[in-house]
Amino acid sequence: MNRNDLHQKIQDITPLLFEIRRDFHCHPELSEQEVRTSAQICHYLDEWNIPYQKNIAGHGVIALIEGKKSGKKTVGIRADIDALPVLEPSTHACCSQNHGVMHACGHDAHTTIALGIANVLKTYEEELPGNVKIFFQPAEETVGGAKPMIEAGCMEHPHVDYVLGLHVMPNHEVGTIEYRYGKLNAASDDIRIILHGKSCHGAYPEQGVDAIVIASQLISSLQTLVSRTISPLQSAVLSFGCIEGGKIPNILCDQVTLHGTLRTTDAQMRTNALAYIEKQASLIAAAFGGSAELFVEHGYDALINDNHIVDIVLKNAERLLGRENLHQKEFPSLGVEDFSFFLEEAPGAFFHLGCGNRKKGMTASLHSKEFELDERCIPIGVELQIANIFSLLTLD
Repeated sequence: MNRNDLHQKIQDITPLLFEIRRDFHCHPELSEQEVRTSAQICHYLDEWNIPYQKNIAGHGVIALIEGKKSGKKTVGIRADIDALPVLEPSTHACCSQNHGVMHACGHDAHTTIALGIANVLKTYEEELPGNVKIFFQPAEETVGGAKPMIEAGCMEHPHVDYVLGLHVMPNHEVGTIEYRYGKLNAASDDIRIILHGKSCHGAYPEQGVDAIVIASQLISSLQTLVSRTISPLQSAVLSFGCIEGGKIPNILCDQVTLHGTLRTTDAQMRTNALAYIEKQASLIAAAFGGSAELFVEHGYDALINDNHIVDIVLKNAERLLGRENLHQKEFPSLGVEDFSFFLEEAPGAFFHLGCGNRKKGMTASLHSKEFELDERCIPIGVELQIANIFSLLTLD
């Protein structure tokens, strides 16, 4: 692969990529509703004679580019395609036409970068030393489309040896990347605790068991989960955002529900934390004469990068962008990312692609209605990922 030729090919299709991204941005679709988005992806793949499977785990699409040069490895590239229930200001130059829905997390850029990779690699089939599978994944923002795609067989036929992903990041300038070795994102668990007491008149509290008192004690006690049972050198958080219980001010409440989220960055820590929550709830409720039930809905697993693959990404990024434009993330994020499920199936790396532009005021955070990105990040993402693909396909 001639690097100058590759760069020129990407520059040649950049106007098309901007057009594609703006089309996706103007027609965003919520998780599990990505009908038009999926159809447009298939339209471009058809136009470029790239084979694909559609309707994977809902509206997912898997494209396959088979290299003609000797080589048996396969690299997977993931792009999420869904949008968010956010009302975009009409003042944005490129604005959503689907009222109340917005690509406020940059998935339109991710999808476009993946299509750019497909377009360019199709022209390199003869010298591509292996295969590339591109996963256009639905429902990243809600139920997590990664796991259903994996269960549908996206990592097989051919087997994926390495997997790569990226996310645009507005707090970093376009032309930079942010990386982290090892733990990058947390695991999530939805926590629901139902506390049972005994109702009675508020004038005669000795005749009942006050579930609100139990809840107040339990919430205070559970703050020690992070402060006293987890090492300060590790990252975790337990937050309760919802408490429900009681209807009449002079009647002791007989049932309270606490609803919150647990975020952890280590599998054993996650197991220990859940056991601690269950034990505390049971013992504190019992101490007041009540009882407790814990319900846990597991969300995404922790995203843990393969350090060797991170090194490869950094080597290519340094060549393309310069060492001064590579920024190491000091601490893992306690936000979640379902790319973690792909990394449990194959070694790989996930990194952040700078899309901000301070001079133009493009610094608003992801998931906000003010979010805008500098489109120049798109050809950079295409070129960097293609360099990573060739590096992985020729890895000993």
